[in-house]
Amino acid sequence: MMLEVRGLGAGYGDIVAVRDFSFSVEAGKVLALLGANGAGKSSTLMALMGIVQQKAGEILLDGSDISMLAADQRIKLGMAIVPEGRRIFPDLTVQENLVVGGHVSEAATLAAGTAQAYEYFPRLKERTGQKAGSLSGGEQQMLALGRALVSAPRLLLVDELSLGLMPRIIDECYEVLAKLRSEGLAIVLVEQNTEHALAVADEVSVLEAGNSVWFGTAKEAAKDSAITAAYLGTA
Repeated sequence: MMLEVRGLGAGYGDIVAVRDFSFSVEAGKVLALLGANGAGKSSTLMALMGIVQQKAGEILLDGSDISMLAADQRIKLGMAIVPEGRRIFPDLTVQENLVVGGHVSEAATLAAGTAQAYEYFPRLKERTGQKAGSLSGGEQQMLALGRALVSAPRLLLVDELSLGLMPRIIDECYEVLAKLRSEGLAIVLVEQNTEHALAVADEVSVLEAGNSVWFGTAKEAAKDSAITAAYLGTA
């Protein structure tokens, strides 16, 4: 099992954002975390990366407990995150942003990862020397995703990939996620756009107030109108 999470509790100071959350993700599979704003989805991803305080439980990567490891150590073990809001470096060029994404990697891995990012997103290669802050919103999201791939991760955490993007750009980004999945990458996806999330996911966990209130396959979630209406805000 690529990722196994047992009884995860996480939060900020005295505030508990995630409670007793357990799940697992195999290589080549996508788990979508769905739910309303404030449900604990992003906090889960940040706890997995070691950025938000883990208050309880275990996080196992390839069977080894990484709960006590810092974020940079988790990156070295094969984890990467595409954060909500992109969080690119606007004053650096596209190429420099990609280099930052691979800063813990060996030179050969960095070169191969950068080439792969440009292969997935040819538009970025056309703008390699351009300041990232001058890119369109869609191009910045492509850069955030490309930057995460430079370190050749085995587990990718993606937070709100479609947020604020035009439909055409959303489709392009999700096509890349589908390719990554087919190449054996394990993915945990946080997404408000349930249609796209369910189209690429294998399994779904719906969160509410920090608790997992439903778990099943993406096909089951798509067919269960009670679940989608109650927790995802759709009919």
